[in-house]
Amino acid sequence: MHYRTLGRTGLNVSEIGLGTEYLVKMPREHVADVIHEAIARGINYFDLIWPHPDIRDNMGAAFKGYRDQVFLTAHLGATSKDRQYKKTRVLAANETFFYDALERYQTEYVDVLILHNCDSQSDFDKMFREKGPLGLALRLKKEGKARFIGFSGHTVDTALQAVESELIDVLMFPINMTGNAILGKKDLLKTCMARGVGVVAMKPYGGGKLLQGPRTVRVARYQTGGEAFKINKTVPITPVQCLAYTLSQVGVCVAIPGCADVAQLNAALAYETATDEEKDFSEIITEFDQYIAGECVYCNHCLPCPSNIDIGETIRLLEMAQQEMTAQVRAAYMALSTNASDCIQCGACEQRCPFGVQVMTKMQEAAGLFI
Repeated sequence: MHYRTLGRTGLNVSEIGLGTEYLVKMPREHVADVIHEAIARGINYFDLIWPHPDIRDNMGAAFKGYRDQVFLTAHLGATSKDRQYKKTRVLAANETFFYDALERYQTEYVDVLILHNCDSQSDFDKMFREKGPLGLALRLKKEGKARFIGFSGHTVDTALQAVESELIDVLMFPINMTGNAILGKKDLLKTCMARGVGVVAMKPYGGGKLLQGPRTVRVARYQTGGEAFKINKTVPITPVQCLAYTLSQVGVCVAIPGCADVAQLNAALAYETATDEEKDFSEIITEFDQYIAGECVYCNHCLPCPSNIDIGETIRLLEMAQQEMTAQVRAAYMALSTNASDCIQCGACEQRCPFGVQVMTKMQEAAGLFI
């Protein structure tokens, strides 16, 4: 397992975490088996959203004895009524369900307390009032019940407002291939990087739609992070390819696929030992038309490079530096075994690139910027 720093939180999180929504209706023993296998394989970031008492009790039992090895979340705004999920901004209900989570998870605090599922401007205004859920989250953080504050949503505009508020430490947002070309998404991720906001990528499989067999499928707006799409799938897509795309995006610290059983968990963790060929998602992006001509998607389909430059990573760091040159970005660039200044301008990469990226120009820009 590889680990990444979750923005300014400083938490060293596994690049693959676990979304637990598909464990909701499973027996306690099954839940424990999946979570224990995930921990044994190096996963340490777990997103816990569901408010139902029995689900929380199952999670608490599964994490008993492992609390010091994992990072756990809770969501302000996810409540339960008549055993059904309900979103609410009522403070009394939010506080009640938060303390219920602490009790059932058998912990005194959560690592990330997430302002839950906010997409519209009107909802954002309610969420970020001083006497709204944000105010409650800040109080709980001050009291030591939450270490950091997060925000989850599915629209670029509200997510960007949350990031620019400087009041959240973590953004939870859908990041998958179907939403690659959505207007503003890359700027959102670059802003997160510049502000030190850690990005948790939810729905890396597009709500499971990307893994379905060849067919025309509709991917809903909340699964893409901006727009709904109908996509014609003619090639199979693997969990490894999905995760390769998600984890290649600027600012992403951890991807949280949902796994219903150990077999699905193993399919996700295969990413950690996959070859470059197994990770290659470039054909899929072009098939969906989910790219902007001339824009790098960091797929490294342009390799091999005679100078052994990691072109995708070099361009990714260049774009982050153009947003803001931080010490972290500079250090990552300087740590590359070869960099843009080693480019011999042979042009082979541009001939291979399916997206029309002017790679040689990018290398010149990086060499000039990182001096």
